[in-house]
Amino acid sequence: MTTNSQASGGFFEKKFKLKENNTDTKTEVLAGITTFMTMAYILVVNPITLAEAGMDKGGVFTATALSAVIATLVMAFYANYPFALAPGMGLNAFFAYSVVLGMGHSWQFALTAVFLEGIIFIILSTFKVREAIFDAIPTNLKKAVSVGIGLFIAFIGLSSAGIVEQGGAILTLGNIHSSEAILALIGLVIMGILLAKQVKGALLIGIIVTTIIGIPMGVTHPSGVFSLPPSLKPVAFKFVWDEIFTKDMFVVMFTFLFVDVFDTIGTLVGVSSKANMLDEDGKLPKVSQALMADAIGTVAGACLGTSTVTTYVESASGVAEGGRTGLTAFTTACLFALSLLFAPIFIMVPAAATAPALILVGLFMMSPIKDINLDDFTEAIPAFLAIIMMPLAYSIAEGIVFGMVSYVVLKLLTGKWKDVSPIMYVLAILFVLKGFI
Repeated sequence: MTTNSQASGGFFEKKFKLKENNTDTKTEVLAGITTFMTMAYILVVNPITLAEAGMDKGGVFTATALSAVIATLVMAFYANYPFALAPGMGLNAFFAYSVVLGMGHSWQFALTAVFLEGIIFIILSTFKVREAIFDAIPTNLKKAVSVGIGLFIAFIGLSSAGIVEQGGAILTLGNIHSSEAILALIGLVIMGILLAKQVKGALLIGIIVTTIIGIPMGVTHPSGVFSLPPSLKPVAFKFVWDEIFTKDMFVVMFTFLFVDVFDTIGTLVGVSSKANMLDEDGKLPKVSQALMADAIGTVAGACLGTSTVTTYVESASGVAEGGRTGLTAFTTACLFALSLLFAPIFIMVPAAATAPALILVGLFMMSPIKDINLDDFTEAIPAFLAIIMMPLAYSIAEGIVFGMVSYVVLKLLTGKWKDVSPIMYVLAILFVLKGFI
């Protein structure tokens, strides 16, 4: 007689081709749990970040979890890869701090830009145009974008904890004797120790422990444990269509698309190389399906009420545990769905507890800096400007524009104009005409 476990094992084997990928159900499930543990911090950080833009925190939590479920299920069943997706760090910061607080647009405007970016990403994925765009951007600038976003995120973390604040010439040390700053520094030490000890889910565990420590300090205000998911009504389908043909919409939409495309492709290549999934030409089979999962997730996320959905580099943790198929992603998606029942726990987490996670995510995103060519100044200066202008101008978009325009100008005036792709010339001219810088 066939047991339920045998039946489910047979289904998983047939659907995800476990034997063909030299894995089994137990390994894949454990890998999926590991991936969830390492990226579940987004359920805390994303609602807090987008709440800064005026969005409903509870609604964003539900949108974050559901968009992660949808996109990761597409990755599982359409691409059969062990990669998980959720609203991306950096992209949510651009949404809240650059588009809304910096440029003065409504969060509905930003959400519309995300929706349009997702539609364009689907088109690019369908017609394979994204490779042309990807190849057009110089390697050093691609790496610089990651580094700059890392600094920007770390700066947001330091600011939200009150460790740095406006004052002096530009910035000054904040009130580090405040309960919030002290709690954030405690959290930074806790997470640092966990990362040094290579504990799985170090950021999530650190956030939880820091939140608990914040209760007697008066920073954390406990609520319930279980509840129905908060309503999506305050944030879902809140699009505005009267500004979709404006220059600002183009700049914002392009920035979302730029970061999403390169972040996703970089993550897919990096994680899949660790799993030995690349072919002899260094390409990832079924990359179109994987990118389509990202694009569908972004569209679904915008409709639900959250920022751009992207593939998470934390998927590498599941791959390191042996995850090789979509069953890993399926497991992660199930855990995101389960998290909807624990909304009060995630929502009560204070900014002081997530600040250390932001600072350390900034550290993680710094790694490409070692691969940037600093010997050729026509490469190094644009990369440096892209990196430094993101935190200093408090805008990811302006950092990208400074980097791209300076790259084209320096190459052109030093006789290296052949190094610049036609697409880069077009983009630089559009940004100059816009007067964005």
